[in-house]
Amino acid sequence: MSAQAAPFAVLTDIARRSRSMAAGLPEQEEAVELWNGIGFILAGEHYVAPMGEVTEILHVPRFTHIPGVRPFLLGAANVRGRLLPLVDLANFFDIPRSSRNARERRVLVVEQGDVFSGLVVDTVLGMQYFAKDSFRASTSGVPENVQPFVNGGYERNDEIWKVFSAATLVEDERFLDVAQW
Repeated sequence: MSAQAAPFAVLTDIARRSRSMAAGLPEQEEAVELWNGIGFILAGEHYVAPMGEVTEILHVPRFTHIPGVRPFLLGAANVRGRLLPLVDLANFFDIPRSSRNARERRVLVVEQGDVFSGLVVDTVLGMQYFAKDSFRASTSGVPENVQPFVNGGYERNDEIWKVFSAATLVEDERFLDVAQW
C-alpha cells in the first residue's frame, strides 16, 4: 500500500465501522393534526373561539356607561385611542355568571369588518389545542340562546369544549341593535 493510500484506507475503514455501529433512525410516527383557539368560560361551560376571530385579550378596562342602551352593553372604553364597546355575554344571552368575581373577567376583542367590540366573559383559559379528529358536530349542554353561535365542539378528557363563533355573533341583528326603546 502506498503512503498516500493509507490515510484514505483508514478513513474509509472508520466510515464503514461507524455505519455498522450507528443506531437506526426513530420510527416515523404520523403527526396529529391540531386545531387551536382561545378557551374561555361562560356560565360554567367551556368554550373556545377560533384563533382568527379574536384579535386580543384584555382585562376589563375602565369604561363609561352609555345612557339609552340595552343592559348587555356595559359601556365604551378607550383602548389605544379607539372606542371599544363592551358587551356582557352572560347578560346578552340571559344566562347566569359562573363567577361573581369581577377580577377574573376578561374581554375578547373581536374585529370583523366595521365591527370592533369587546366580549366580556367569566374568565379566559388561554390558547387551547385539540386533535382535529376529536371534533363533534353536535354538542349538549348549550343554553338555547347560545346554540345559534356554537358550531360543534372538541372533546378532551371526557369534556366537550364548544366552538363559539364570534363572527356569527357580530353579524346577529340583536347584537348590533343596542338602542333601548
